[in-house]
This record gives sequence, C-alpha cells and structure tokens, in this order.
Amino acid sequence: MVTQVAQRSGYLTAFRIVAALSMLSVLVQAVTAGQLMSGVAESAHGSGATAVHVLGLAQLIAAVLLWRPGRGAGWPALVSLAALLLGAVQSMLGGTGQVSLHVPLGMTLFGLSVWLVVWSWRR
Repeated sequence: MVTQVAQRSGYLTAFRIVAALSMLSVLVQAVTAGQLMSGVAESAHGSGATAVHVLGLAQLIAAVLLWRPGRGAGWPALVSLAALLLGAVQSMLGGTGQVSLHVPLGMTLFGLSVWLVVWSWRR
C-alpha cells in the first residue's frame, strides 16, 4: 500500500512514469527480438538493451526514493533491483547467443515490469 506521504511527495508519480517507460522499453525489446529472429533489426535490439539498462537503473532509484523518504513500500525497490540484475544477465546471455535462456528470462523481465506498473497504478 502506498502511504499518503508517498502520494503527495511526487515520488509515486516519478515511479509510475519511470516504471511505465521501463516496461515499454522491455516490450520494444520483445518486438525487435522477433524481428531479429527473422534476420533484421539486429542493431535495434542491441541498442535497445542500453535503454533497458538506463531505465532499469532510473526505476531502481525512483523505487528507493518512494520507499525511504516517501515512506512507501520497500518491495518495489527489491523487485526493481532484481529486474536490473536480470537485464544485465540478459545482455550477457544475448551476447553469447544462448537463446534458450535469453528468451525465458526476457519474458520474466517483462512480467516483473508489468507487475510494477500495475501495482503503481492500483489504489
């Protein structure tokens, strides 16, 4: 549950925006991965990984701000950290061509992203 302090401080709004952008970047990665399987958009998928990392770090920062000074829930910060680390593992696996692990972890990353966005917009 989000406290009144977190709602009034703007930390929740910042988290909502960053979490939605992060989720969108992971979704774009899924689209470009499909294109990559058919032999196109290799550079788009590779550069999209940078966006996932940057937005994942921004999401972690927003989640920590929501938690500590905003007096909100702490678990979104842990989930954001897990998503950031999962994104790093994704990049390593993608670079080595281990698609059998890369695809399921990507789906897990997308699931975590959706979970955080849905939670942030629930009352």
